[in-house]
Amino acid sequence: MLVQVAIATADPDVPKGIIVLDGKPAPALKLKNMDGEPFDLAEVRGRWAFVHFWASWCGPCRKEMPTIQAMAKQLSDNQLSDTQLSSEGLEIVMVNTAETDDTVFSFMGIVAPDLTPLLDYDGLVTEAWQPRGLPSTFLVDPQGQLRYLALGGRPWNKPQYIQFLERIITQNNSP
Repeated sequence: MLVQVAIATADPDVPKGIIVLDGKPAPALKLKNMDGEPFDLAEVRGRWAFVHFWASWCGPCRKEMPTIQAMAKQLSDNQLSDTQLSSEGLEIVMVNTAETDDTVFSFMGIVAPDLTPLLDYDGLVTEAWQPRGLPSTFLVDPQGQLRYLALGGRPWNKPQYIQFLERIITQNNSP
């Protein structure tokens, strides 16, 4: 596995800092958003999921969050219709780790008002996924397998990340 990861991160098609994973099944992810609406990762099978773990107190998370919002807009504007982004392409899943509604609402309203956070009040979903710190982003393929991991913040709205995401979204459901 270590050799596979070292070779995979040198792949010119994968941006620097993105780790290729072995494709094990993604852990369960069932949470509610701030409006109390349920979300289940299993229900988005058939499209890629961008599963992002964050907290408002995390400096790199604060810096990265506007780039995720800009990324979502860019993907929508770059020939990928809203239908592809939401139902065929990329599901953006923003998991806040163990903060209150008021904290999340205040933070998101200022930093990324167009993104909808899910609330992991007790931290159990975050524990099941075991991110190695915040922020952490997992890219889950349409079959529900963990394919890529980004540890730490990154400028998701930069061309190399946008092109990478567009490439995996438009592939035939394979990494």
